[in-house]
Amino acid sequence: MAYDEELADRIRELVGVETDLTETKMFGGLAFLVGGNMAVAASGQGGILVRVDPVESEALVATTSARPMEMRGRQMRGWLRVDAEDVRTRRQLARWVELGTTYARSLPPKR
Repeated sequence: MAYDEELADRIRELVGVETDLTETKMFGGLAFLVGGNMAVAASGQGGILVRVDPVESEALVATTSARPMEMRGRQMRGWLRVDAEDVRTRRQLARWVELGTTYARSLPPKR
């Protein structure tokens, strides 16, 4: 499954003000990176992937519809998957984009 291009455009609209923003194909989708660190991606499996502070990931999973991202059967702390139906509105999507970009900005830039 290809990533949802309309969803990618909606993310692009929200992250457009970020400095040092790049886009790259990653995880079968389109990732938006701040300073070379992934913040959020339109997932090839539908919905979005969001990178958050690993310390906050358990609380976010417990209090939202997000679930841990799994890679090769292993849960990745700090990487969350949010289904498309949970980011239908601008407000819903903006919350996750803000979490992802805030965390990406807190990391040392990659060059």
